[in-house]
Amino acid sequence: MDVNLSQKSSPWAGRIVSAAVVFALLADAASILMFPSSMQAKFAATGFPDSLAPALGAILLVCTLLYALPRTAVIGAIAVTGFLGGAICTHFRLGEIGSPPQIVCLVLGVLLWGGLYLRNAHLRRVLPLTA
Repeated sequence: MDVNLSQKSSPWAGRIVSAAVVFALLADAASILMFPSSMQAKFAATGFPDSLAPALGAILLVCTLLYALPRTAVIGAIAVTGFLGGAICTHFRLGEIGSPPQIVCLVLGVLLWGGLYLRNAHLRRVLPLTA
């Protein structure tokens, strides 16, 4: 009985975690696309020209939407992981090791894959946590 409960609750837990990740990523994409003055200062600090904001916002938006759709969730997770890895690398290059943006990216990446793992039975079969 507990196994059935776990099998039924696991996808819902994954959907909740994934929804939180999608919400955070969509908020980030929107802030990049709207490009307020506070975002301009962050771009300048990282060395990215302001002209790249629309492209970066669009890339994050597309990756997030791919992750949000069940049929493309795995490729979306891979794409978002690449985006987050780039953000972590950018802050690492600036000497901001262990900075809040790096930690947020790392936590989002872990939650991204954790949510996908919980909601996708095929992924759990392909990558079992136990032998």
